[in-house]
Amino acid sequence: MPQLRIALAQVNPTVGDLDGNARLIVEWAKRAADRGAHLVLFPEMMLTGYPVEDLALRGSFVTASRRALERVARRLADEGLGDLPVVTGYLDRRADATGGRLGQPAGAPLNAAAWLHRGEVAVRSAKHHLPNYGVFDEYRIFVPGDRLPVVRLHGVDVATIVCEDLWQDGGPASAAGAARAGLLLALNASPYERNKDDVRLDLCATRAREAGCALAYVNAVGAQDELVFDGDSVVVGPDGALLARAPQFVEHLLVTDLDLPAASGDTTASAHDDSDGTTITIDRYALDAAAPGAAGPEPAEVFEPLDDLAEMYGALVTGTRDYVRKNGFRSVILGLSGGIDSALVATIAADAIGPENVHVVLLPSRYSTSHSVSDAEELVKRQGLNARTVAIADMVAAFEAQLDLHGLAAENLQARIRANVWMGLSNEHGHLVLTGGNKSELATGYSTLYGDSAGGFAPIKDLVKTNVWALARWRNTAVGTDVPFLHPFPVEPIPDEIIVKEPSAELRPGQRDVDSLPPYDELDPLLVDYVERDLGHDALIDAGHDPDLVDRIIRLVDLAEYKRRQYPPGPKITPKNFGRDRRLPITNRWREPSAQ
Repeated sequence: MPQLRIALAQVNPTVGDLDGNARLIVEWAKRAADRGAHLVLFPEMMLTGYPVEDLALRGSFVTASRRALERVARRLADEGLGDLPVVTGYLDRRADATGGRLGQPAGAPLNAAAWLHRGEVAVRSAKHHLPNYGVFDEYRIFVPGDRLPVVRLHGVDVATIVCEDLWQDGGPASAAGAARAGLLLALNASPYERNKDDVRLDLCATRAREAGCALAYVNAVGAQDELVFDGDSVVVGPDGALLARAPQFVEHLLVTDLDLPAASGDTTASAHDDSDGTTITIDRYALDAAAPGAAGPEPAEVFEPLDDLAEMYGALVTGTRDYVRKNGFRSVILGLSGGIDSALVATIAADAIGPENVHVVLLPSRYSTSHSVSDAEELVKRQGLNARTVAIADMVAAFEAQLDLHGLAAENLQARIRANVWMGLSNEHGHLVLTGGNKSELATGYSTLYGDSAGGFAPIKDLVKTNVWALARWRNTAVGTDVPFLHPFPVEPIPDEIIVKEPSAELRPGQRDVDSLPPYDELDPLLVDYVERDLGHDALIDAGHDPDLVDRIIRLVDLAEYKRRQYPPGPKITPKNFGRDRRLPITNRWREPSAQ
């Protein structure tokens, strides 16, 4: 029985950085070669980064991707890696694309995969199923591929598919089975959301059994705007058994030895795709690849997935780190109030880019309590952040002397003055401003437009308030552990006084969140059902929520859509975030009908 040593390069590309991503391909291919790999696999759209969105419709970008692919193939050969087949994602166009055609994306772009070998692009194919749900709008920017490449390598037939092709029952994975492939490669840029790792593993096991062959699933790691990629690449056997698994939220080369069936000599030329009724043409190739030098056996690596809270925190750190660094910032700034939200945001930022690069501003007003200031100062001390205090009482008084404001308008004035301070410091010193709003506040409109919502990135935007507390507690318990994305603080980074205190915006005397909102342990489950599960009025009541609370919260959520549309991006960690996932009209007279 032939043996293949495969290497899954779980790496972090950057959208649009063709040269930088090409360097990653060469660098990680060298690592794979050093470990005696027969084949190295990179993620979906590796060469361009993912998602490219409307860059796919720009002919100049497609051309640049095609040329970069040819250059990286030659460079691999020039650096002595020509005999190592490299499989990578890139952006291509259909060969017969001529201008625009009604009903087709301009230029007929393809979400493509290529085999690079001996200085040439040996094999090209493209994603067949184009997702058009959630954060995906690939049907808008790509045209589907209709071919399944099966490459004979060292006596084994190896098929290649791209991401969504794996998710469709009866799709290209079944075609790989019809072609009697011995190994199925799946290139992915699959965004993180809670508990998705378990779903993916089950899916890979199902598809491996469906195709009757081993399956290697490589996923990107890192973040792009709102999307976070957690890696968690896996290899499963033809029976669905887990053979190897990479860690989450870190770059990693997963190398695995596989005993695979010899190529059968099957000549099947096409297969029916039961998922959409189309025909997939099976293209067969053979690569005359030299075997690598002798290397000792590779022990199987099976990393345990993170628990739910560690996974969520890792996604927030990864999303914040890559947004800061990939957009050219070196430091961040935020207002530190002594409350739980800003405390968690500061801690995430310190873990993401180092506490020496985190700047916080304490902005006490006449309504700030003494313990809020002292709690913020204690957090600064524990984490070693850069801090300054700017009292805003005189600024507020100056505005009040010119404007006759009362009630909510007077409260919001304070929040907007605070935003002016940190935005001014951002402009002066080049810091990226982080906002501290959580999903519960965004949902109900409990935030000040151009005040606490002002900023460039929102690390906890997709985190309901109860999870803010849960993650703060988890982060404290994680001190001294070997979780790779945490800064090694010697003490618990968040003072317990911040975690246990009752939340307040501190914009009027004695203010508490419960003066305006129901308790968060009642509010958050209702918000999850309404926002993430799209339950209507009656279904929410059937789910056990109080009818009066349902009426009240639906009204608050619906009226706050215009605020959310102006909120900065933040990492997506739930099945439906405020941003790419949830797209509702601002001008909207539809209201959920009450039960009759």
